[in-house]
Amino acid sequence: MIRPVIETIGLTKSFGSSRAVDGVTVEFPAGSVTALLGLNGAGKTTLLRLIAGLDRPDAGTVAVCRQPRSGGPRLLGVHLGPDAMNPKHTVHRHLAWLAALSGIGSARVDAILDETGLLGQRSVRIGRLSLGARQRLAIAGALLGEPRALLFDEPLNGLDVPGIVWFRSLLRRLAKAGCTVVVATHLLGEVALTADRIALLVDGQIQTVGALQQLAPEGEDTREWLENALLEYA
Repeated sequence: MIRPVIETIGLTKSFGSSRAVDGVTVEFPAGSVTALLGLNGAGKTTLLRLIAGLDRPDAGTVAVCRQPRSGGPRLLGVHLGPDAMNPKHTVHRHLAWLAALSGIGSARVDAILDETGLLGQRSVRIGRLSLGARQRLAIAGALLGEPRALLFDEPLNGLDVPGIVWFRSLLRRLAKAGCTVVVATHLLGEVALTADRIALLVDGQIQTVGALQQLAPEGEDTREWLENALLEYA
């Protein structure tokens, strides 16, 4: 039996009278890429923030590597989009600041800049970067601590075709190395190409979870099946 790296039990979060996440119990195993799917407002970002420890649940628990909290960037890397960065900082300064906060050596900063294709832009201010480059920088921040688990929220937004192909390859490398990867995305074609598993959220509840190969009917186009599964709850 493969032990889950990320596990939630009864996770619940409300904002006012609106329940964004409703009793979610789910496991994400090692060496896998799970696509977190759902319509807008289904609770995907809130669930990722709860797992990351950025929001406090009203009820329920989260464990990462059997620890009751996210465990810091060496256990859990978090990407929540390219906007939460100081536009006046350079690319290098941003990552160096993250590294210093987490006790990560400076050599890792240049290594991750190289891995994410940003080495040539290390001295560029974030505010001058394209959306795709800022997206890569946000991904670099998640990868910085070489974590055992990673959360990505719509990481493909703004990436061009080479960037999408690069990220696709990155996910497969991470899974092959034993990492647990959870990706919230609307790009169902990429899900069909990269995900081992899916978790479908509907109104804050897990509707379907499991291995994509087992869930999708044999002989049916995976992307079309995913599309129909989402449209069922539109």
